[in-house]
Amino acid sequence: MTPNVRPLLLAISLLSATACGTDPAPVHSAPKGSAPSSTGVVATTASGPPVAANELGDVPVLMYHRITPNPASVYDRTPQDLRAELERLAGERYVPVTAGDYAAGKIDIPAGAHPVVLTFDDGDPTQFKLTAEGTPAAETAVAIIQDVAARYPEFRPVATFYVNGDPFGEPGGVKSLTWLRDHGMEIGNHTLTHANLRQVGGAAAQRDISRGDQAIRQAAPGAEPATIALPFGIHPSDPALALAGSSDGVSYRYRGVFLVGANPAPSPHSPKFDPLRIPRIRSQAITGKEAQFGSAAWLDKLAAEPGRRFTSDGVPNA
Repeated sequence: MTPNVRPLLLAISLLSATACGTDPAPVHSAPKGSAPSSTGVVATTASGPPVAANELGDVPVLMYHRITPNPASVYDRTPQDLRAELERLAGERYVPVTAGDYAAGKIDIPAGAHPVVLTFDDGDPTQFKLTAEGTPAAETAVAIIQDVAARYPEFRPVATFYVNGDPFGEPGGVKSLTWLRDHGMEIGNHTLTHANLRQVGGAAAQRDISRGDQAIRQAAPGAEPATIALPFGIHPSDPALALAGSSDGVSYRYRGVFLVGANPAPSPHSPKFDPLRIPRIRSQAITGKEAQFGSAAWLDKLAAEPGRRFTSDGVPNA
């Protein structure tokens, strides 16, 4: 497969234009001794027939906000919507990976499966809330993810939650973030105050990012944010400060910076991958405002053009 080009990608990322709103074409390559197919390369597995692998294909990074029975905006989805979308993903052999693992190119999924990244912004209580018994409340995002994973063994119960200060309605977020950490969920930085980083200036942007990072680490020791989702999808005036910076003597450095976006993300192994600008797809039905950029429309496109999807060869270190 294609060699790891991450050091080069990091160097060129600062020169790359934003990926939002574009529709990158997949790139295919074949290792020596393999037979190319219309969807990439043929990988032989020990436990099954050959699969048409394409580890340079597109990866849907889905973006969610509130999960509520009464949506108030295009950013809201009902519990039924979320469940139906996750069941569709499971049925089409998408396997969740964390945002940090995606950005690092650590995609360890079965041969023939496709990675998907589930991201939840703002730390809203409709995403996660614990009952008095210490279990996720019914109809929250975490409870639904766990339920779908229990019925589809290949579908992993993992997601990345991008939080601000006092996540999930809990001052400090110690109980919530500790539970998520202990149950395999990833916690990412969404800044402490959800400020528009371009408007506040470079020093204030670094302060808000750094303090958000430190709040997560203090609430749940061992939880180390690997990526950041930009509030409003807006970079600081110096975009590189989203990826690395420091404030009050504390530095931060991320594997990837996630936007709001409107299209699938490139494979982390592709030359198109830009860790400073990773697009996401808003979870949305096939109808409504800007539905052509939403998850239902994009999943339809990827199903109709399976050759453009990232399809694993089952060998994570190649």
